[in-house]
Amino acid sequence: MTKVVYEIVEHDGGWAYKLDGVFSETFRRREDALNAAKAAAAEQQLGGKTEGISYQDPDGVWHEEVAEGGDRPVTDVVDNGRDQR
Repeated sequence: MTKVVYEIVEHDGGWAYKLDGVFSETFRRREDALNAAKAAAAEQQLGGKTEGISYQDPDGVWHEEVAEGGDRPVTDVVDNGRDQR
């Protein structure tokens, strides 16, 4: 099963959460970034319906597959190495 980890970091004069090297918007307060990361992690847990998807990989090749609506990742939020679940 896939695990998604949101990390709270200083960013652009404030705070953000980061996932796989991509930053969220910048928040003035660390607590706001933490709350936003927790909300994003919770949304990842919501199931959907099974649908066909297409996506382009880093080499520019397109793929088509079926995404199971109930196949959700495990999520976690880390703030300075502290688990925030």
